[in-house]
Amino acid sequence: MKKAIVTENAPKAIGPYSAAIETETTIYVSGQLPINPATGAFPEGIKEQTRQSLTNIKAILEEKGLTMDNVVKTTVLLKDMNTFADMNGVYGEFFKEPYPARAAFEVARLPKDAMVEIEAIAVK
Repeated sequence: MKKAIVTENAPKAIGPYSAAIETETTIYVSGQLPINPATGAFPEGIKEQTRQSLTNIKAILEEKGLTMDNVVKTTVLLKDMNTFADMNGVYGEFFKEPYPARAAFEVARLPKDAMVEIEAIAVK
């Protein structure tokens, strides 16, 4: 069984995919761009964009009664690895020990020329 998760508090998917999929035990959150769901705009700077991407993940999880503590794995895609320290500082505001497993990559380009995109896997 799989079910799409939709919330007004996070951006809608911008293609043929779901913002998140719920299974019996797991939530798979698609890569979240730093889109403000109220305005459709990106904030300026890597810190603010990281905060918005993580806020979007948090809103999706809250739709199912979960928190960031339920996240077991993330993947962070960065436009520029030189921004890793700034991203990491904001990332640390959203998680506590034991931290989720994580991979981080620099990529050539992200949708809408975002500076960051973050996906997550959470367990119920």
